Amino acid sequence: MRLTGKVSSGLGRAHIFMAQEHYQTQFKSILENEAWPGTLNVKVAGEDLAAYVALRNLSGVDTLDIDDETKTNAASIDITDINPLRVRGFLREGRSFGGATAFHATIRSGEQELTCAILIPDLTRHIDVVEVIATVFLRDTLNISDGDIVSLNLN
Repeated sequence: MRLTGKVSSGLGRAHIFMAQEHYQTQFKSILENEAWPGTLNVKVAGEDLAAYVALRNLSGVDTLDIDDETKTNAASIDITDINPLRVRGFLREGRSFGGATAFHATIRSGEQELTCAILIPDLTRHIDVVEVIATVFLRDTLNISDGDIVSLNLN
């Protein structure tokens, strides 16, 4: 499966979650090293949004605010070969940190391609934004900024 979208700015809060040791331990098993403490947001639309909704469905995250056509298209996408990886949530000092589902992927911008993972938090406000994690700061490493087009290939 391939998703293509535009790099976009997020809320600037991912680093709070990404820096948590409980998550980092799990990200290390997914990425084979610690994850950069932040995510890259990639906004998707059309067929790419339908594919992302299919991934959200596979991860168990409801996508209630999506139009019926996108839901129908998502249901027709074959995701049987895609392996979801569970990221467990935890409690710390009375605060709940939710779980997520990750999918191995690569991200490509121009001729550069890097290993990454798509992360779908159990609780998220994003419907059309794919959150990407990697071992490096993707904006700098790929020399990308808001509005640039990137492709994500799930493997």
